[in-house]
Amino acid sequence: MDEEKKQEIEELIEKLGGIKGSHTELITVYIPADYNVNVTQKQIEAEKSTAKNIKSTSTRNNVIDALEKIVRFLKDFKKTPENGLAIFCGNVSQSEGQQDLQLWSVEPLLPLKTRLYRCDKEFVLDALKEMLEVDEVFGLLVMDRKEAAIGMLEGKRIEVFQKMTSGVPSKVRAGGQSSQRFHRITEGLTKEFYKRIAEEMKKIFFEMKKCKGILVGGPIPTKDEFLDGKYLATKLQEKVIGVRDIGDADESGLKELVSKSQDILSEQESIKERKLLEKFFETLGENPDKVAYKYDDVKKALEFGAVEILLLSKDYDKKTSKELKKMAENISSKVEIISTETEEGKQFKNLSGVGALLRFRV
Repeated sequence: MDEEKKQEIEELIEKLGGIKGSHTELITVYIPADYNVNVTQKQIEAEKSTAKNIKSTSTRNNVIDALEKIVRFLKDFKKTPENGLAIFCGNVSQSEGQQDLQLWSVEPLLPLKTRLYRCDKEFVLDALKEMLEVDEVFGLLVMDRKEAAIGMLEGKRIEVFQKMTSGVPSKVRAGGQSSQRFHRITEGLTKEFYKRIAEEMKKIFFEMKKCKGILVGGPIPTKDEFLDGKYLATKLQEKVIGVRDIGDADESGLKELVSKSQDILSEQESIKERKLLEKFFETLGENPDKVAYKYDDVKKALEFGAVEILLLSKDYDKKTSKELKKMAENISSKVEIISTETEEGKQFKNLSGVGALLRFRV
């Protein structure tokens, strides 16, 4: 994820989040990545007819002016940007009766899935906020002998990629078929189904660099047969971080799988953070010249281009965080935000809340 773009969006969210309209005259428009920008332009144009019904003259004028400003803005686009587009427009004046019409737009960090038009007292920022939290995704598979669903957990959003059916007949066999022959047929079809599932999983996740792990759910015998049978490619089999007993093998099963795996998902994030802080504190104890942990020392190391990884507590002063992040980006340093929920995170916050692992001694 582009750190400079990420910071730009963080700053925009902070700015827009602080704007409160006197009336419902702040407009949010989300255009999904694969949606026609010209269609959106016509839809916004049509909203002017609805806006004419607003009773308050000033609110009505502000909303119509904002809609016209958005329409003019969209006319410059021949097609929707690759990741979609988020537009925020409205009267941000704090003085009653005065107009200060502003428009902001941003192409999100990840493909935008939500299509939205809303006129409210505040801007809708949830979709952008969620994207800032996403730097890794988890593969999802729920299955039984009849059907399967493959999806992905990206932040808090579940995306369904594939739904599959096996064609395995029910336990009631056709007349005249022996029990053994019927069993051979169903077992053969089941194995073929497992192979198809594995092939789809490979197509979707094998080259997906952001895929941190895979969660598998289903009835007790089926998912275990699939995993024990080594149908998955070795690389994907090694990424399986959790297996859960799930009743459904459809979209609702994916939701249940995520719900039942919260402990695993939380642990994954805390493990990553714990390892980073262990490295920081070990280096501090064994090789203190390769670490900085006070503001002045960290800033000096950034100025010298010596910072490999900049660590900032989630609760560290926002203005100072922004300053240090910008410096880190200028020298291609990695920036890690440290939570305060873990013991290690609290220890880091109490130490100073800011630190750096260095490329070389300063």
